[in-house]
Amino acid sequence: MPDAKTIRIGAGAGFQGDRIEPAVVLASQGGLDYLVLECLAERTIAAAQLRKRQAPGTGFDPLLEPRMEALLPFVARNGVRVVTNMGAADPLGAGKVVIAVARRLGLRVKVAAVTGDEVLRSVKPKMIALETGRPLSEHGKIVSANAYLGVEAILPALASGANVVITGRVADPSLFVAPLAHEFGWALDDWDRLARGTVVGHLLECAGQITGGYFADPGVKEVPDLAHLGFPFADVDADGFASISKVAGTGGAVTLATVKEQLLYEVTDPTGYVTPDVTTDFTTVRLAEVGTDRVAVGGATGRPRTDTLKVSVGYLAGWIGEGEISYAGQNARARADLAAAVLRERLQDAVPDLRIDRIGIDSSHRSNFGYAHDPYEVRLRAAGRSEQRALAERIAWEVEALLTNGPAGGGGLRKSVTERLGIVSTLLPRRLATAELVLLQNRYAAKAR
Repeated sequence: MPDAKTIRIGAGAGFQGDRIEPAVVLASQGGLDYLVLECLAERTIAAAQLRKRQAPGTGFDPLLEPRMEALLPFVARNGVRVVTNMGAADPLGAGKVVIAVARRLGLRVKVAAVTGDEVLRSVKPKMIALETGRPLSEHGKIVSANAYLGVEAILPALASGANVVITGRVADPSLFVAPLAHEFGWALDDWDRLARGTVVGHLLECAGQITGGYFADPGVKEVPDLAHLGFPFADVDADGFASISKVAGTGGAVTLATVKEQLLYEVTDPTGYVTPDVTTDFTTVRLAEVGTDRVAVGGATGRPRTDTLKVSVGYLAGWIGEGEISYAGQNARARADLAAAVLRERLQDAVPDLRIDRIGIDSSHRSNFGYAHDPYEVRLRAAGRSEQRALAERIAWEVEALLTNGPAGGGGLRKSVTERLGIVSTLLPRRLATAELVLLQNRYAAKAR
């Protein structure tokens, strides 16, 4: 690498429900400078906004407390700094939780909460949804709008010396680029370095995916010890050149194949991958296997960032009613088919948006592509969306009624009715989203038990 100094950044989570154990391994054994927990997606920010609407004070990641309980001792002991978007819809509330956990553990920490991604007042109904090309007003009542902030929003938090930086909606790679820009003093118009950092962030952001998770396919792509999958880290130099690896002795693998799959993941235009920080050309990236479970990454080039920010917009989208019931044994498929016919006859006029799946036959691809088989058991699922809660409840109730009013042998009932928050995106002038920083620090640490 061109520069002797490197920064080691680990990926301790790739989504909200990720395991906690691999992050602990990284924090305790990985020799990290930074640990990034990337836990926010369109689905999870929507869920956070919905929780916040229904119960104020619950808008941050529900696993924040157990993650911090496991990791804060290593933050204090090993000097690892944590950067995470677990603040979701309430970064300030999340910061207060971290302070409370630290006090309970007898630790002193400084927490920086980054806010400003909430831009509901700046989003107008006439703005166009990127996914549909229609005005936002045509989708439903808008209840939330979160802009994807970037490195610029996180740098002041890192400069404050905070042990834990908690954000809301920021671009996933920016969580990793910000520590590099902070440590190496990268200018925010140094497009090639920002592009190389973005590639590193993109490779790490899904955590276990680059070490073999979501990659394994028995007999085709073997991954050793998947049950104890290790999460990745990157050693990155001042020019953004990096090598990806994992803690020795952990499960999984880092190979050219795992890295290539992750490099292409969710990239619609490899010549122009847009983040709030830079527009990156992935076609110039070069990879090389340089050791066991170690792949070198470099070569990305960048162009100036856009004048707009992507905004995730949440709108009220009615209610989902669903129910599931199982049929097993001889003639299971025929009984499931009969139950499906009953549900269609009773619901299709009232619920135009009704979906009935025979799980194991046609639920994933909506067809079995002519593959003939006679399964021993079938799980039947009916679901539908309605603007009226009462109609969603009827869908669930009709499935339940099959227990005694449907074919023989139905059992294993599950039903639910949930409010639905739809998500679309739009573009907002960058100047309308201003990040703010709130610092929190426990003045004392409770005596550790």
